[in-house]
Amino acid sequence: MSTQQQISREERIERLKIDFTETEKVILSRRSVRLYKKEQVPEFMVRRILEAGRFAPSAGNSQPWKFVVVRDAQVIESITKTVVNLCVLLRRMTDYTRPGYGWMKPSVKFFTRLRYNDLHPVPFGAISLIAQGKLSVWHGAPTVILIFKDVRGVSNPDFDCGIAGQNMVLAAHSMGLGTCWVGFARPAFEYIAKWRKYFGIEFPFKFANSIAVGWPKGKPDGMVARQTHAVDWYESGQRRTIY
Repeated sequence: MSTQQQISREERIERLKIDFTETEKVILSRRSVRLYKKEQVPEFMVRRILEAGRFAPSAGNSQPWKFVVVRDAQVIESITKTVVNLCVLLRRMTDYTRPGYGWMKPSVKFFTRLRYNDLHPVPFGAISLIAQGKLSVWHGAPTVILIFKDVRGVSNPDFDCGIAGQNMVLAAHSMGLGTCWVGFARPAFEYIAKWRKYFGIEFPFKFANSIAVGWPKGKPDGMVARQTHAVDWYESGQRRTIY
């Protein structure tokens, strides 16, 4: 019988009042890492990370994902150059703040309303930094995991791929690795057929997201303050707000 089974429910509750579980510690201390050592991650660790993703829940257990591992530095660099070039082009098409380009503002604002997720101020600012060479795509990580979604998947394939990715990120963190979600690679697979062909990506798969994986430089992990959000709590016929 395991130690966990030997502990009574009451004892377990009392322990929870004074300390986090190991799982909670992994979740709360994980941070996005944007500076990696050049040392490659052992293959068996990457396989374990992928297995954590495979065990993620999905609607109808349809597992609407395809994972692709890239550990070739030249390929990673080549995709990065593609993304940089696309960001340069997009910046030219949307940056109306440049002297003499104020006339573009109405059309850019309209386009932003159509693509409000992609052109939100946060990614929009990052696009400019990538175009100027001030922000790396995968931050020098030696391993990149590409996540492709099956668009025919049950209910919400994007959501299921996100759950699988989170499983992988937390598994990697529990092993002492650093990770970072990177969605900026999407244009390379949406608009450049070369990369879909290179990785053999055909219908029904479409790029969902990617994860940079590697040994972090320094000690970036640790619990940090996060913005709190009001939560409506309904119980015993009453509604209250908690934070």
